[in-house]
Amino acid sequence: MTVESTAARTPRRSAGSKAGTTGTKRTTRTTAKKDAGAKGTEPQLVQLLTPEGKRVKNAEYDKYVAGVTPEELRGLYRDMVLTRRFDAEATSLQRQGELGLWASLLGQEAAQIGSGRALRDDDYVFPTYREHGVAWCRGVNPTNLLGMFRGVNNGGWDPSGNNFQLYTIVIGSQTLHATGYAMGIAKDGADSAVIAYFGDGASSQGDVAESFTFSAVYNAPVVFFCQNNQWAISEPTEKQSRVPIYQRAQGFGFPGVRVDGNDVLGCLAVTRWALERARSGEGPTLVEAFTYRMGAHTTSDDPTRYRGDEERQAWEAKDPILRLRRYLEASNHADEGFFAELEAESEALGKRVREAVRAMPDPDHFAIFENVYADGHALVDEERAQFAAYQASFADEGGN
Repeated sequence: MTVESTAARTPRRSAGSKAGTTGTKRTTRTTAKKDAGAKGTEPQLVQLLTPEGKRVKNAEYDKYVAGVTPEELRGLYRDMVLTRRFDAEATSLQRQGELGLWASLLGQEAAQIGSGRALRDDDYVFPTYREHGVAWCRGVNPTNLLGMFRGVNNGGWDPSGNNFQLYTIVIGSQTLHATGYAMGIAKDGADSAVIAYFGDGASSQGDVAESFTFSAVYNAPVVFFCQNNQWAISEPTEKQSRVPIYQRAQGFGFPGVRVDGNDVLGCLAVTRWALERARSGEGPTLVEAFTYRMGAHTTSDDPTRYRGDEERQAWEAKDPILRLRRYLEASNHADEGFFAELEAESEALGKRVREAVRAMPDPDHFAIFENVYADGHALVDEERAQFAAYQASFADEGGN
């Protein structure tokens, strides 16, 4: 793939896509790539760190990571490793019946950590339900995320405490919330910015298009961060868009840029640039982090039904954690002692998370009947009584 900077202010026409899976889907994805190649319109990509761990110079974005120290690089690596370990533990907990569902971020660590570490404390984040790495960067206790998926809380954290909104299950709706919040802080005269995370599937939602419209018209200080992991559950991206997602911004009048979503330095630089634009009054930006979902959409999904091993293996070779490790080792920024210590910390985190989940108390079963109506309601009272009788039946069975 040709690697070069995306000149975000210069519109480019492209309809490229990635090749890759078996059967009819292989034909579809390969055909799309051939069409793009025939027009000579391969999508451009910002990349500062190659899969081999080599640093690539970029005249436009280097300045946004020029001050990153070896210590900060090790910090980015630590963030990604611990986030992946937490994610793996959560997947195991779900498989063992401790969680109802889990949406894994496996493969998307660089996009989330890179963008998350670009944020200031006073910036505000509107996530979907997969931004576990961003939550980590914002200081949200990981076990609070699991409480929601266990069904014992409705989010478990105060959004105002970390400037990190609760997870949003309704696809794409958080982009509207982010846009409205950004319009509000602009009117207040604040110099902070807002970032809204969503996936390639959500980019097809009308809420996202409406958010683009309002943010452009009102010059809202918002960054739309799309993690394009190429599969909206089983639907490939080229069946949702005839152009790369970042190019959609052109039609709304603001810049879009595609960055290598497996390159933590690239994601850090591009997000810093976009946030700087927002804070300085230049309005919205669309960032498309081109990455890959190496696992299932959620634990209720079976990705082997719609994509082949060849595609997954090709992207595993571009692993975001492995490429930064290669760079750290080649640059003598980290030694074996650092990696061994981090491995021990990772295992301790997994154990701590598991113990915390199993110790979570069950919620009050009758809380669902509270605050339904301001002054109470006969139907709710009837339903509460029926539910109480149902719960009591278990105690009777135990007594017999």
